[in-house]
Amino acid sequence: MQAWLSVDGVDIATIGFLGLVGIPYTFKFLWAPLMDRFEPPLLGRRRGWLVITQLCLATALAWMAGISPTANASLFALAALTIAFLSASQDVVIDAYRTDVLEPSERGLGGSLSVFGYRLAMILSGGIALIWAEQWQSWPRVYMTMAGVMIAAACVSLLTLPKVNSELKPLASNPVRELVGFLAMLAGVVAGWFLSRTLLLAIGLNPEDPNKWIQLLFIIGEIAVALPVGYWAARRSGFETLNRSLESFFTQRGAWAFLILIVLYKLGDAFAGTLTTPFLIKGMEFTQAEVGIVNKIIGIWLTIFGALAAGALMLRIRLEQALLAFGVLQLVSNFGFWLLAVSGKGAWGSFALPPFDLGFVALDKATEIDVMLMSAIAFENISGGMGTAAFVALLMGLCSHKYTATHYALLSALASVGRIYVSPLSGVLSESIGWPMFFVFSVVAAVPGLVMVWWMRETIRQLGKESP
Repeated sequence: MQAWLSVDGVDIATIGFLGLVGIPYTFKFLWAPLMDRFEPPLLGRRRGWLVITQLCLATALAWMAGISPTANASLFALAALTIAFLSASQDVVIDAYRTDVLEPSERGLGGSLSVFGYRLAMILSGGIALIWAEQWQSWPRVYMTMAGVMIAAACVSLLTLPKVNSELKPLASNPVRELVGFLAMLAGVVAGWFLSRTLLLAIGLNPEDPNKWIQLLFIIGEIAVALPVGYWAARRSGFETLNRSLESFFTQRGAWAFLILIVLYKLGDAFAGTLTTPFLIKGMEFTQAEVGIVNKIIGIWLTIFGALAAGALMLRIRLEQALLAFGVLQLVSNFGFWLLAVSGKGAWGSFALPPFDLGFVALDKATEIDVMLMSAIAFENISGGMGTAAFVALLMGLCSHKYTATHYALLSALASVGRIYVSPLSGVLSESIGWPMFFVFSVVAAVPGLVMVWWMRETIRQLGKESP
């Protein structure tokens, strides 16, 4: 989506704000209990929700293909928000399904294969999609192709996946009361949003102010009030699956500190990565094909390599050591983008990538690949893959077996806070201070997460010795 917006001439700050369509990823733990509690008829508990979300995603992608981001920005944002909601819901089901079908001894390998599959999907939807866009000169056609991919995925899910035979039964609660509690929680979120907005308007602020910092204040203020009010409503109305899941997590030792660590650990990575595509296409003026090949295809394979390397190293080092070492590498890797911004395109020369045709994707003519771009992306992706491997191990260690789906949704939602909420701030900062200082700031933003890992190293060490 960022590439589409960049090519269509949408300004960087607006692209940053449109990154907020990913907000459902930070709130998915709110409706994850419903997907734990209810089973679609005939299709099965996990498989049913998976097929439903994939078919809905296909429909939403086809809808988005028919909308112009420049001519109808509001409708485009709504379509993107819908896709993000459905995608976050699919993540909830996949995480729960993986946990339910795998034996404890298989979860390490299952988690690695899950990351591997996710990265392959990024190659298709990121790198190959950018090459298609360059060849076809049509982003709507690319999105229609992706809708077809999701239909195929739904067919595979329906016809090949085994049903879940889990001994962990859902909470025996009143289904009507669960639904009422969920609706009350949503009403609380809306009420909190309205209250925050009203207060900001009352002190003379305008959400349509041209000043991007004022717009950002409205967004942060509305979310900061809406979420606590929604949780209060859920507790008052008896949304039992959510309430008991959260109570179970917060009784763990160091629960609040772990939540802070999860938000901070990937923060520097989020700042550097949230506007990488606009930086490379708009800021550095690389072609879509070059960015697609280097950043979205070669780079993702390097991420896979980094994750596998981290897995091998983690057989010999403890979790807190891995989090600290790989976090330092993530921090240092952001300097690669700073060097690219200050040195400029072509500073280290380039090499020609010859044409190729793999059937599903082809490069019609030789493409020049910038050496510094390749180097920066290589370092960033290898270190990012290593950090992700350690981070996923941390999340799995924090999940209670009784509430795995909701706990994992909560933790992964918090992990996406940095990626989602730094997006508007990144757009404003990059326009205000320029790309070089922006990437220096991303390095500084990575420091608090490393400090948290060092401070909590003894508590993290215990995760490998006890089951929460």
